[in-house]
This record gives sequence, structure tokens and C-alpha cells, in this order.
Amino acid sequence: MIVPQPPGADDDTPVFVISVAAQLAGMHAQTLRSYDRMGLVSPDRSTGGGRRYSTRDIELLQEVQRLSHDHGVNLAGIKRIIDLEHQVEALRSRLSELSEELDGARTELAAAHAAAEQAAQSVHASYRRDLVPARTPQQSALVVWRPRQRR
Repeated sequence: MIVPQPPGADDDTPVFVISVAAQLAGMHAQTLRSYDRMGLVSPDRSTGGGRRYSTRDIELLQEVQRLSHDHGVNLAGIKRIIDLEHQVEALRSRLSELSEELDGARTELAAAHAAAEQAAQSVHASYRRDLVPARTPQQSALVVWRPRQRR
């Protein structure tokens, strides 16, 4: 079931009082209170202490009901499933962050390689080409080499 949202609200905006949330989720309000005590669904609280459910909370309540009724999963199992789903989502988020960091590091590394290559080319370009070190087995000598001029 698609849960209606008030204008300007997103999936995490706590807007529904417990009676409306129970009706939207197809449950009794006492069931929602029980799920809150068990930690299955934790709605936000108003300043007066009343529960305020978001669209995401109601979708989670519907999922709890589906797992319980359609698949016979007990409430402890449902809590474990929800906890694991939250953990997977946190890991996906962290993986995305690390992937972005890795992309940045690769870009930085490529720039460093390019700068090193340019510096090496600059050093090589500064060499004097008329002095060539020559090494013989007994001695070292410096030989001036001049290329033949083409005729």
C-alpha cells in the first residue's frame, strides 16, 4: 500500500499520530506500541511525548506484518532481519564513500605521475649533449663528443 504524504514532507518526516499510522499500516495502535517497546519500529516523539510516524516507519510496519503473516517469521527474527538490513545499508553507504575517496586518490596519483614525468623530462632536457662519460675497465674518462656534420 502506498502511504500518502503531506505536502513538503519526505519519507523520514514524522507526521502521523499513532492512530493514523495504525490505520495506514493495517494494525491496531496497541501493536504499534508493542513494536516500539521491542525496538522493531522506533518513531520520533513530539514535544509532548506522543509518537509520530513517518512514511518510512509505516512501510517498515507493513514489512513486519508481511514477514510475520506471510512468512511465519517470529518477532525476534524480524528484529534481526531489520538490524541486518540497516547494517547492510550502512556498509553500502561506507563503500560508496570509500569508492569516491579511491577515485580522488587515483586522480591525485595520476597528477603526481604526470608531474614527475614532466620534471624528469625537464631534467633530461637540461643535460649537456656534448659531454659523454666513457668508462673503460681500467680508468674513467670524460670524452667530448661532437656529432658528425652532415654534408
